[in-house]
Amino acid sequence: MNRMTIEQQEETGRGMTVEKMVWGLSGLVSLILTAVLFYLWASLNHFEQDPTQLPDQASVDTYLESLENAPDYRVRTGIFLKSFSFVDASDIHVTGYVWQHYQTGVHDAIKPEPGQAGFLLPEAVDVGSGLIEEAYRMPEPGGEVIGWYFEQTLRQSFDYTSYPFDHKTVWVRFWPGRFDVNVALVPDFDAYPATGPKDIFGIDNRIVMGTWERENTYFDYKLSDLDTTLGINQNEFQTRLPELHYNFVIKRNFANAFVVHMIPLIVVTMLLFGAVMTVTRKPNLVERHDFSTSSVIGTCSVLFFVILLAHVQLREGFAGSPVIYMESFFFLMYFMLLVVSVNTYLFVSESAPSLRLIHYRDNLIPKAAFWPFVLSCMIAITAYNLSLKSPPSRDAPEAITHQDG
Repeated sequence: MNRMTIEQQEETGRGMTVEKMVWGLSGLVSLILTAVLFYLWASLNHFEQDPTQLPDQASVDTYLESLENAPDYRVRTGIFLKSFSFVDASDIHVTGYVWQHYQTGVHDAIKPEPGQAGFLLPEAVDVGSGLIEEAYRMPEPGGEVIGWYFEQTLRQSFDYTSYPFDHKTVWVRFWPGRFDVNVALVPDFDAYPATGPKDIFGIDNRIVMGTWERENTYFDYKLSDLDTTLGINQNEFQTRLPELHYNFVIKRNFANAFVVHMIPLIVVTMLLFGAVMTVTRKPNLVERHDFSTSSVIGTCSVLFFVILLAHVQLREGFAGSPVIYMESFFFLMYFMLLVVSVNTYLFVSESAPSLRLIHYRDNLIPKAAFWPFVLSCMIAITAYNLSLKSPPSRDAPEAITHQDG
């Protein structure tokens, strides 16, 4: 009896040592994976400047001179945004001022008459209800500057796949007011205090940003992709028209999305881990934890509906968009709910005694592997999303409102 007692004690001691080693390894791996995940999140949140931006007049001249059909007229054009609001998943409402400089003896043939505008906003969708009205017409040395106040809703393409680490580029796209002559609109750099690669200009500092942070502003050109001459003989210029864009880059505040979406997911994951930890065959622990297969599966069912409601709420904000980064974590949780339910059933089932991985030391391996597996999946999802990340795209955020402060 004494020998059996000693052997049992030694076996129990070895078992406790093995369990401590397994849990220690699980904790260490989890900490390392957490650090890797935060590093990848920082990489996702990094903004790369658009190489096409034009910081000064020299860069504009270089670009225009490289075109096959050089413009006959260059009209200095500036913009100042007073407010903007994202009214839905594809429309942005902007208000502000646009001005242009017309030199006497140079721009006489293209100078707009009172009541006319020297530019077009081709992406405007509310031409009837929108507003472009002349605000001032003032003389200046060698010519005249004309300014217009505008209120327009612009339709643009959106990309939410990196949510909540997405950078959004809001842009105002300009066409010249005349198509029968070769006119190129050029940025009025002199109207701003600084237009370098990291400077923010052309937008009211009092605009409320809400869940967004200012990142950058810049001008650039994009060649038009018109597949028609619009009935004008100068077809080569019209089909390759250099379109002036004013771009405003904003970065999403990750803290807000983390509180709204990630914290509920983390809490549900912890509750699911707690359910896994109640799985046991030890009589004293079964009574203490009130463990049963039905209780664990019932817990998984309740957590499933919690995750489903949160997922539906998230998907409603990005209707029509492909699967976004944050949404992948919900799919992961669906999978984990299924895995935990299957693991519990196989653990208590006498028809599957050969599954030593599950039965070893009272379900030790699935318990210890829970967090390393979850974190590894999150890292794989993040790394995949990072591999798909491209330079800042021309997109816009979901329906949020910014008002003039």
